[in-house]
Amino acid sequence: MTAGALALEGVTRRFGDHTAVDDVSLDIAAGELLALIGASGSGKTTTLRIVAGYEVPDAGRVVLDGRDITALPPQKRGFGMVFQHYALFPHMPVEDNVAFGLEARGIPKAKRLDRARKALESVGLGSAGKRGIQSLSGGEQQRVALARALVIEPQVLLLDEPLSNLDPTLRQTTRDDLRAMLHRVGVSALFVTHDQEDAFAIADRIAVIRRGKLLQVGTPEELYDRPASLGVARFIGRSTILPAEPVTGGEGRAAVTIGGIKREFSVMRPPSAKSTSRELRVVLRPDALDLLPVGADGAWTGEVATRRFAGGNAVYRVKMADNIMMEVESRAMSVREGEKVGVGVSREPLPVVEAEAE
Repeated sequence: MTAGALALEGVTRRFGDHTAVDDVSLDIAAGELLALIGASGSGKTTTLRIVAGYEVPDAGRVVLDGRDITALPPQKRGFGMVFQHYALFPHMPVEDNVAFGLEARGIPKAKRLDRARKALESVGLGSAGKRGIQSLSGGEQQRVALARALVIEPQVLLLDEPLSNLDPTLRQTTRDDLRAMLHRVGVSALFVTHDQEDAFAIADRIAVIRRGKLLQVGTPEELYDRPASLGVARFIGRSTILPAEPVTGGEGRAAVTIGGIKREFSVMRPPSAKSTSRELRVVLRPDALDLLPVGADGAWTGEVATRRFAGGNAVYRVKMADNIMMEVESRAMSVREGEKVGVGVSREPLPVVEAEAE
């Protein structure tokens, strides 16, 4: 299987007065796993349909290994597809489901069944070929759908919310399996999801889209620790976002004031920051905060509103002055609702982004 390098160049798609995809440019390297994430209506599914050939862009190009494929119909692109609901045939055994796409390509039955069995082996289901679809678990059905997409030896694999039908426990283990399988077969993959945990667990890089516009592309770590905009900071992970003011003469430092108490921190501005004149917002992630004794140096005072056990630590929502609610991850497990606590920053530098017009 030869992985292909895929590129979108200035792709735009309009439906009447609505622009679903707005001048999106995106590169996927050969063998790379890239997730496109966004809220409902952000344009991610329309983008996937353009790549697959089911939608024709009003402007821009889809390019595979330097070749413009924008005008090619889906069946001529040779891309593998894994749909949200798998679209498996319940009346066919597993191996026939996998081999189905090869029949339309005129491949003899013996050869296509042989390729189907090899595809099933690649996803860890080598002994399941004769089983009925209904006898499989949700995770096994997801792997059958993946094998069916891989059996045609695609250069690019497209996945539409591939884990959305799985229960939380199975979903967690299937994420790891899916990433390992895709890297093992070496196929380039673009998958769309609204679930950040799926994207973080599977993707090499993540592209965030909102209202048809691409906001940022980067590794999970880059998006979490260095969001390029307020929109990305709000969408990726959990955070408390507060006004910040630059410290005069303190390059790379900013101050945050809560209840009249000002604290200074080292901060990271995104490389794409347009100016220094806009108001700044500091992004306080729960894992960058901790509970401290009331009155501790560098702490603000608040009251625990809720507490949630999360394994090795607890997640607290702490009501601060100025009607601010902070979310804090802490190993302090004995603090209860209603207690007064200090909240301090435990990890610097903090991300800062520029304010946006609401």
